[in-house]
Amino acid sequence: MAALVEFSMSPLGQGESVSQYIARSLELIDRSGLDYRLNPMGTIVEGEWAEAFAVIQQCFEWMSVDCDRISCTIKVDWRRGHTGRLESKIKKVENILSRELKK
Repeated sequence: MAALVEFSMSPLGQGESVSQYIARSLELIDRSGLDYRLNPMGTIVEGEWAEAFAVIQQCFEWMSVDCDRISCTIKVDWRRGHTGRLESKIKKVENILSRELKK
């Protein structure tokens, strides 16, 4: 039972560029062992519900160490019995179009 969880977490009041905070979160996500994809507006992780949200919780805790205000959005697609959807959902659309899309 895998969930695709797209989230965006940013500190507020830390200036215009928050890349250093995002990089710290990505280090945590990468070390988690969960499959993930970074995009310009957030990150998608794939895993069991509890695993995915545990990583998001860790990102929050790490960011809250030196940030007094954090904005976070979370979107979830949970589907029983399906894994590998980070790739397969894109492949299905590419098959319909008979071509690869930009990644």
